[in-house]
Amino acid sequence: MKVYGITNCNTVKKALDWLKSNKVDYEFHDFKKLGISTEKLDEWNTKAGYEKFMNKQGLTWKQLDPSVKESITGKQPALKLLQQKTSMIKRPVIEDNGFLYFGFDEHVYTGHFGK
Repeated sequence: MKVYGITNCNTVKKALDWLKSNKVDYEFHDFKKLGISTEKLDEWNTKAGYEKFMNKQGLTWKQLDPSVKESITGKQPALKLLQQKTSMIKRPVIEDNGFLYFGFDEHVYTGHFGK
């Protein structure tokens, strides 16, 4: 299982604490240190649609120039922006044998991991 996120994000911290306390093994991928590949963003887009994981509620989106926001008219500009500004990806991202989830919801985690 792989968890994608950034270490200083409170939601990521909650998710990792939950996984540890429920003895769920995972590999952590830090967006800030490792970035994210075009292929991985394409994969997530195919499975869920970029709208599901592009965080427009966060500070990074809110601080963008209005012209940049207006340029996000579809998949390619959105994924390009997400690759450049990984902090705009809703996190954590959980990948586990076909299971793909963006964010932290204890009920969803409990249902998936059976804890």
